[in-house]
Parts: sequence; C-alpha cells; structure tokens
Amino acid sequence: MVPELPPLPALTRAESELVDAYLEVVDLLGKINPSRGMHTYGALRAAQALVGRTEALLQALTLMHMRGESEVHADTLARALRVLDGERRADRVTVPRTRAS
Repeated sequence: MVPELPPLPALTRAESELVDAYLEVVDLLGKINPSRGMHTYGALRAAQALVGRTEALLQALTLMHMRGESEVHADTLARALRVLDGERRADRVTVPRTRAS
C-alpha cells in the first residue's frame, strides 16, 4: 500500500504556477545534464522545451510581482516542492558523486 502524501499547502494561483513551472524546468535540466544523459537527441528535445517552460516561469513570477506578491514564502513553497517530489527531481540536475574505489 502506497503511503498517503501530505496535502499541498495553500498557495495562490501564481505560486502554484511558479512551483509547477519551476519543477518542469528542473525536470528538463535533469534531462539535459551531460553527466546523467545517454543520448544527444533527448537532451536536444529537452533544451528546446526549456525555452517555453522558462517563459512560463517568468510569467508566474511577473504575475506575482504585478499582484503585489513581493515576498516569496520560502518555507511554504519548499513544503509544496517536497510534496511534489522536488528533492528527487532536483537531484537529477546535480553531478553524480563518484564511487569510492
């Protein structure tokens, strides 16, 4: 039986869009990461998609700013990222550790 995930914290629509777009960008960067990839075609496709997803990220942040949401509530957004498996997803962006000989 799969454990039940904690509920997402209450977010504004713009914060939700920010979190979603951020995770999509992270996923694409993980696919582009040359230390983890296997094929150039997949990385190429991810790089092409990255342009559109960064635009969505920009729009979410712009909307927050225009609405007067001048502060990022880091603790709340971090909880949302954890619920959405952000730590595992962001780990793909890093360079893997070398195995000890």
